[in-house]
Amino acid sequence: MAKYINPFTDVGFKRIFGQELSKPLLLDFLNSLFEGEKHIVNLTFLDKEQPALFEEDRSLIYDIYCETDEGEKIIVEMQNKSQPFFKNRSIYYVSESIARQGERGSSWNYEIDSVYLVAFLNFSPLDFKKQFRTDVVLAEKDTKELFSDKLRMIYLQLPLFKKDADECENQVERWIYLLKNMETLNRLPWAAQSAVFKKLESIADVGGMTRAERLQYDEALKKYRDTISVFQGVRLEGIMEGRKEGMELGVLKGREEGLKEGMIANARKMKAYGLALEMIADITGLTIDEVRDL
Repeated sequence: MAKYINPFTDVGFKRIFGQELSKPLLLDFLNSLFEGEKHIVNLTFLDKEQPALFEEDRSLIYDIYCETDEGEKIIVEMQNKSQPFFKNRSIYYVSESIARQGERGSSWNYEIDSVYLVAFLNFSPLDFKKQFRTDVVLAEKDTKELFSDKLRMIYLQLPLFKKDADECENQVERWIYLLKNMETLNRLPWAAQSAVFKKLESIADVGGMTRAERLQYDEALKKYRDTISVFQGVRLEGIMEGRKEGMELGVLKGREEGLKEGMIANARKMKAYGLALEMIADITGLTIDEVRDL
């Protein structure tokens, strides 16, 4: 049994970053992420002003909504698997947080607070550059000068972070290393030298949970593992069926057609289970029209 909690589960992520006890951890991470730009003194956890955008599977995507001492809104999100129209959804989500600040009446002068999205991605989106950190702002196209600071989206592609503990050069890298490897560690590096990581060690220790917390965590962990296993199994089954068809045909074209047939077979199964067309298309690589016509 792992010593530390899995941060990629709903319970684990919110235990580390989404409770009053863990507020110093979230403050430390965010201030490290925005180092040299801003320093957040305090945070207030907010009830979500809008329902979570991603309802297909809550073991895949979950978030924390908070406000800084200066009124800025920050959405900290963990996503474990790519979703259809991922970019558009995240833009809509942030834009909705801005739009909901509007007030009725002629006296309101569009005074809005900045909204930030910080997204941990436990995958690499196909339409993103292959870089660990993608930082999106509103800027003038030619000069690259900042046009407005009211919207910002930071995406952290965890699979692209490859450093070992002794290679980490700053606090953000130390955080990412710990989040990626926490469930496999017997002790947390840097805990002896850092009060923040010492606190993380205590909060993330599975042995420190109450019985009720442990039952809730075990259920979240099972759901997370089952869901990831289903996605991986579907992809593997499609690949294996495609290889089988390809070997029978014995030519490259046949192999490609075999792969496609495997994906079609899996798409039919998922469609029978009632999965959304967009999700089926994302998993199998088929187009939405192809899935709809099955």
